[in-house]
Amino acid sequence: MQSPVNSESKDKNGEPCPHGSGALPKGLVQGSSDLEMRSLWGNPIKEGQRKTPHNLLAIPVGIKQKDNVNKMIQKFPADNFTVMLFHYDGVIDKWSEFKWAERAIHVAAINQTKWWFAKRFLHPDIVALYNYIFIWDEDLGVNHFHANRYLAIMEEEGLEISQPALDTSHADVHYGITKLNPHTRVHRRTYNNRGAHQCLENSTAPPCTGWVEMMAPVFSRAAWQCSWGLIQNDLVHGWGMDMKLGYCAQGDRTKKVGIIDSEYILHLGIPSLGGKHNMNVISFRVHGDTRLEVRKRSYIEMEIFKQRWAKAVDEDECWIDPYLKV
Repeated sequence: MQSPVNSESKDKNGEPCPHGSGALPKGLVQGSSDLEMRSLWGNPIKEGQRKTPHNLLAIPVGIKQKDNVNKMIQKFPADNFTVMLFHYDGVIDKWSEFKWAERAIHVAAINQTKWWFAKRFLHPDIVALYNYIFIWDEDLGVNHFHANRYLAIMEEEGLEISQPALDTSHADVHYGITKLNPHTRVHRRTYNNRGAHQCLENSTAPPCTGWVEMMAPVFSRAAWQCSWGLIQNDLVHGWGMDMKLGYCAQGDRTKKVGIIDSEYILHLGIPSLGGKHNMNVISFRVHGDTRLEVRKRSYIEMEIFKQRWAKAVDEDECWIDPYLKV
């Protein structure tokens, strides 16, 4: 048990020390960590001098999607990416057929979602080493994607939050802004003058601009530090977060959030959590269609998130909404 800190302690020159000083010498305290594996032998100083990956790829995975996940990981060069797999079916040993599995970080928790894992295992202090963090679903086709080229574009365009455009030739796309534009390298807004929710030239709010979908987001280090706080510990599906991510864009969301067209992906739309193929790993049994029950909870969580946002805005007297229309 540590001794209580003397709030009246002084430094070696007799000057008062800041409140909370003294429990440990500050030069020893390391406030951040990383996900890099360390050797059991050798010189740790020399080991620390070797080049380590600068970016992180995290994917929730089930063993039935291992072939597609393997294709995805091949697109992320080992010298530039640390790979972290969230095993929602609890199966880890069957991934050993892939050589990259030895260097990947494996975390298992039965039937948990991507955002449940991210909240618990991707704290900003743990991933502070990485410049960019990819938090992707497992059902993405990556034939037209290369991670290093993608990051080069993200940096050149000054994007803090992004996603690859979605190929519409073989799959439906739910939001117009994510559709692939074959004529541009990057786009930041969409236009739609039909229906109840129109996106016009003067539209400044998501999902018309400043918006990405939660299936394949990419965050800068600074944007992730903010976005991690947006994830609610008990709201595991993340619904509603997409409309607020622009607040974490480190500036104007209409400029700092974008869709990268030249490195695009295909959403394969494979059911995972709650799907019929996954019934052998359902830990929280429900009667009826589990996919329907998952969707019901997602809607409930979205309403809770909206209520919490509104309450927080109302109660925080110091916070000013930069996008509030006067």
